[in-house]
Amino acid sequence: QVQLVESGGGLVQAGGSLRLSCAVSGSTFSINVIGWYRQAPGKQRELVATISNGGSTKYADSVKGRFTISRDNAENTVYLQMNSLKPEDTAVYYCNFRAFSWLDVWGQGTQVTVSS
Repeated sequence: QVQLVESGGGLVQAGGSLRLSCAVSGSTFSINVIGWYRQAPGKQRELVATISNGGSTKYADSVKGRFTISRDNAENTVYLQMNSLKPEDTAVYYCNFRAFSWLDVWGQGTQVTVSS
């Protein structure tokens, strides 16, 4: 059973940085896509960034040039480095693991708050 544990959220001033981590356990699937999504109060959950097992990445336009997703396959961990944070980046950030067409696992989320 795949499990995800996020960490690294917190309170930061605008312009600051945070690094989120997503530890993946229980996965024996070599082909997968791991992503970060976020949900702000009153809004739908939205894609932030994804990374495949081969290292291909995709970013939302709103975070391009500021956020970087990476993965350490040896440590089974995916990171989201967030720089130049803005108040509109405030949200609960969720890690997501997908494999095949039927395996879709979410973490519990970590709060990121950016003060102006």
